[in-house]
Amino acid sequence: MKTYKLLFLLLIFIQISCNSQHKKINGISFVASRDTINTNHISPVLKAQSNYVALMPFGFIRQLSSPKIIHNTSRQWFGETERGLLQYAKTFQNKKVKIMVKPQIWVWKGEYTGLIEMKTEAEWKVLEDSYASFILTYAKAAQKIKADILCIGTELEKFVLKRPKYWKELIAKIRKVYRGKLTYAANWDEFKRVTFWGDLDYIGIDAYFPLSDKKSPTIHELDEGWQPHKKEIIRIQNQYQKKIVFTEYGYRSVDYNAKEPWNYNKNSGEVNLQAQVNGLEVIHKQFWKEDWFAGGFLWKWFYAHEKVGGLKNNMFTPQNKPAEITLRKLHLQND
Repeated sequence: MKTYKLLFLLLIFIQISCNSQHKKINGISFVASRDTINTNHISPVLKAQSNYVALMPFGFIRQLSSPKIIHNTSRQWFGETERGLLQYAKTFQNKKVKIMVKPQIWVWKGEYTGLIEMKTEAEWKVLEDSYASFILTYAKAAQKIKADILCIGTELEKFVLKRPKYWKELIAKIRKVYRGKLTYAANWDEFKRVTFWGDLDYIGIDAYFPLSDKKSPTIHELDEGWQPHKKEIIRIQNQYQKKIVFTEYGYRSVDYNAKEPWNYNKNSGEVNLQAQVNGLEVIHKQFWKEDWFAGGFLWKWFYAHEKVGGLKNNMFTPQNKPAEITLRKLHLQND
């Protein structure tokens, strides 16, 4: 009798372990701030039923042709530094929220990082050494906090395509100091050209795919808009046999939000709260039930919850909008 009981308990344990391993990432991108955070700042994240957060320390370059990355300095906001990452991560981990460390580059004046490109071999070498210093700082920090995922770069298309040997070698260096899962955040029109997916654990996509030219597209129109993009995602997934993770996804609460979902010009468009709800519902409907899909990280969430978003806000955050309620519902469904 004792033997059967032990076998029964073992089977339950195995089933729980399997379910845990296949749980979807219901993540949010938690924006760094000037300050430390506490449980008051993360309780809205928990209420949204998020089981992961992406924490985003930053490095800065002066212009697209500048080879030096400034990072982890006393002049940066606390949350953008290594100390900030460690403090944020500990606070979330105390509440059983898992971490993706996602270091990012900011180009002065907000120019697109995918266009970073050097003019000479000497400048490329300086950039490569500088980027290695930047990313290895946070790879070591990610290991220190036992982060579940490390994103090795975000939307760096020209750098990635023009220096493939460097990136292969960099991944090997990262593996020596960090033992968790690795991904890279490719832009929606970049992911099919990345050559090193085979060396990573997830294919990462910033999923701002254009879906519709309509002012306020319906669920059906958004479903239709996803089909060619989903077909291409499946093709790349089959090629590399790696799970897909949306390292960023999201929609503004604005008219025409599915035409150019990456557009963050706050002066463009009238507030449209339902368009944001529709976008979130459809992306979850299309992907979260797929076995080959690991989950995703909503863009974006601010720490001072009571002061951001709201019914007059036309930007990406779902905070204090109908989309926040929708997100909670979707996360519960996908749990």
